[in-house]
Amino acid sequence: MAEDVESLLAGVTPPERQTDARAVAALMGRVSGEPAAPWGSMIGFGRYRYRYESGREGEAFRIGFAPRKSELVLYLLDDFARRDEMLARLGKHRTGKSCLYVKRLADVDAGVLEQLVAASWRHMAEKYPT
Repeated sequence: MAEDVESLLAGVTPPERQTDARAVAALMGRVSGEPAAPWGSMIGFGRYRYRYESGREGEAFRIGFAPRKSELVLYLLDDFARRDEMLARLGKHRTGKSCLYVKRLADVDAGVLEQLVAASWRHMAEKYPT
């Protein structure tokens, strides 16, 4: 992981959240095959360019997360096949538009979480090819 990512992770509190953040970083790195990169207060993996119908363009990470004090926020696409079925098996969480909120990794099924991350990564590759 990049030094800036390590600094970001080292500053996560409480200690249990830091442990969970490091586990999510390892999971996303393993699934994506990409190094972790800092994106402000977020940690991202891979990159893609997008363009809205308005003409506005930008760049973002393909998958990533934010280690917030109260919970982890995972940024995953929300329109891939079997997402709802996987979320039903995940365990304790909540969702928002392209966000998955988890208070503690111990509250979710690690295998299902990996499936969600991998499915989002694959869907990003289909939706935004390099």
